[in-house]
Amino acid sequence: MLKAKDIMTMDVVTVKPEATVEDLARLLMTNKISGVPVVDDNNSLVGIVTENDLISQNKRLHIPTVIRLFDAFLLIGAGRMEEEIRKMVATIVDEICIKKVVSVKEETTLEEIATIMAEQGIHLLPVLRDSKVIGIIGKADVVRAMTHEASE
Repeated sequence: MLKAKDIMTMDVVTVKPEATVEDLARLLMTNKISGVPVVDDNNSLVGIVTENDLISQNKRLHIPTVIRLFDAFLLIGAGRMEEEIRKMVATIVDEICIKKVVSVKEETTLEEIATIMAEQGIHLLPVLRDSKVIGIIGKADVVRAMTHEASE
């Protein structure tokens, strides 16, 4: 059975948290990739940022629903609106990246990787060794690996 170390891209393009959103957009376009791990100076994973995070900056703002119950007014979705506003006005990667990153280790099997991607709707999985990014797995890597396994 194939493992993460067998299918990952080892030449990982990364970005620092303090990089500008404009620099991030250029990095994604230049390298023709859909996202990158966000790493600190020690190459430790801080977050992940994708094209979707950039696109979110330009989407329509959803105003919270107000419900009146007796003499009280309840705001539904106010916290979500604050998060949307924060991302819309972001100027650096740290302000738009996802901090709760799902990652895998080198020995994670292809089956586990496919399950994580399918069930959690994840398109990029950083591969870590001691919290350091050593590779990345995208959907194309999984599909390529599946065709490799089928041919054996």
